[in-house]
Amino acid sequence: MKNIANTLRTLSIDQVESANSGHPGLPLGAADFCAVLWSKFLRFNPKDPNWLNRDRFILSAGHGSALLYSLLHLYGYNLSIEELKRFRQWESKTPGHPEYGMTEGVEATTGPLGQGTANAVGVALSAKLLAARYGEDLFNYRTFALVSDGDLMEGISTEAASLAGHLRLNNLIYLYDDNKISLADPTEVCFSEDISKKFESMGWFAQTCDGHDHSAIEAAISRATTELERPSIICFRTTIGFGSPNKSNTSDVHGSPLGADEAKKTKLALGVDPEKSFVVSTEVKNEIDSILKSKEGDFKAWMSKFEAHPNKKSVLSHLQKNLPIELTQELLAAFSDGKTDATRNLSGKAIQVLAKHLPWFIGGSADLEPSTKTLIKDTTDITKSSFSGKNIRFGVREHAMGAIANGLSYTKMWSPYTATFHVFSDYMRPTIRLAALSHLPTVFIFTHDSFWVGEDGPTHEPIEQTQSLRLIPNLHVWRPADGVETAMSYIGALSRKDGPSTLLFTRQNVPALKRKDNFKAEDVLKGGYIVSGDEPDVILIATGSEVSLALDAKEILSDIKIRVVSMPCVELFLAQDKAYQENVLPSKATKISIEAGVTWGWEKLTGGNCIGIDRYGASAPGGEIAKRFGFTAEGIAEKVRKLLK
Repeated sequence: MKNIANTLRTLSIDQVESANSGHPGLPLGAADFCAVLWSKFLRFNPKDPNWLNRDRFILSAGHGSALLYSLLHLYGYNLSIEELKRFRQWESKTPGHPEYGMTEGVEATTGPLGQGTANAVGVALSAKLLAARYGEDLFNYRTFALVSDGDLMEGISTEAASLAGHLRLNNLIYLYDDNKISLADPTEVCFSEDISKKFESMGWFAQTCDGHDHSAIEAAISRATTELERPSIICFRTTIGFGSPNKSNTSDVHGSPLGADEAKKTKLALGVDPEKSFVVSTEVKNEIDSILKSKEGDFKAWMSKFEAHPNKKSVLSHLQKNLPIELTQELLAAFSDGKTDATRNLSGKAIQVLAKHLPWFIGGSADLEPSTKTLIKDTTDITKSSFSGKNIRFGVREHAMGAIANGLSYTKMWSPYTATFHVFSDYMRPTIRLAALSHLPTVFIFTHDSFWVGEDGPTHEPIEQTQSLRLIPNLHVWRPADGVETAMSYIGALSRKDGPSTLLFTRQNVPALKRKDNFKAEDVLKGGYIVSGDEPDVILIATGSEVSLALDAKEILSDIKIRVVSMPCVELFLAQDKAYQENVLPSKATKISIEAGVTWGWEKLTGGNCIGIDRYGASAPGGEIAKRFGFTAEGIAEKVRKLLK
């Protein structure tokens, strides 16, 4: 085991030195407990890296990526020594921080500290949900997350750990690399809490262990994996930069290469030839081969059971997550009465239909179910004693909520949704960005989408949030105007396989739109379409609750040839071919955007003719604010005339 650990160290050193960039400290310090974990406990099969019941290893401390790449290479994954030599280089499979989907065996995109700790909660929760549906004999995998001081300083980690303790996720184990050193200084300058007691207070089983004593490491992990009631954290006391004569136990080794001279001295101290690089000895190769053969037995036994299991077909259907043909029509039928209603209420109706048809559709809200209308009615809550329900009570933990949902998405078994007020999307922005970066189909629901929140005032009234979300690459931002658009926005979001979607819903009532006779519901999925008006001189482009306002303003401006275009998803509209875009927004017409938020960003479609709100909201009834801001039919008509002049 010592030779394996030291091979992990030297491969990590060589990667960082070859790139002249990286973080050698964590790999040198954490190599011992990782070697024990991967050799003796972690269940995986590098020949089938997506094995459904594999144990998951998540490197939350993503700056230590050289260690993860060394592990993947050594334990037989499709990551060649040549890729290790291309560490941190253009289009390599060994980027500076691990990226999901780029490198075989990487379970989550990590680096922003705390994200992986929360992702791990979602990944572990998935195993419990699957076991409740298809049997513990099929789904009993464990989730291990390597976390650092920096991870545990971030608030998201405490949010996530609190929920994990509440749910008693006994298949979740944090491996805490407790080296007492951060990037700038010893951690004692800013971090002095007792982690063991903190986690025990949140319902965790906590241990402390010498992170370089292989026997002690094995005993600690064995206790954690047999803990029957709680999640576990093992505080491994390690030396950052272990083996480096001059830089170990200092901040210098956290994020800078050792340097050629110190690298040689470190290899010498570890008993390795200092003149050789990227070497795996025959002895270590043979030891790894023996380990992998023993692990292959676990895989074959599970596959044999799965092939004969009565739930096999259901599991595979769950994994595919295909939408039934009849789903769209049933959703549209739910809104066929054309009643005036808030789109948050319409969303709530849609969620009930979706939950009935889709076993993999699951989620919850940040203690706001009565307001966001996201509670699934014909099911139960997920609790520590039952994981068969569909409602996840996230509590007031927006940041962790998003990352836990991303964890569910990483397993490829769920279409998870989260919900809170739109203004609090700011709390979730890092998790939304990582969902987009990682191509995760997580659905983020936000209600109370404008100043119509009213009396709660500007702290709760989103102004810049919608456009802020549109800045995130690979994110679809939906702002539906009525029931038809609400239904189709869910179809659009749940049909996505390569990225997340946000759905923005109103608190106030909006009418069902009166559309052109040739309208088809599928037009909504193009992101923008013609609601009213033929050969226009002026086009009003509106989203959400402002589409009906634009239609009313069109009636007032009867002396002008006006077309109203609804654009529930700007990103999808801009992805259409130029012919379609020109048909909806002909170049010769003057274009004016209407949205209850900042006007910035709309100029790319309107040339600068924008109606919006470039200030914070106010505390007053929503209708009163609308009058003050000119967001009535008369107010919009007046603004249009001024822009045309």
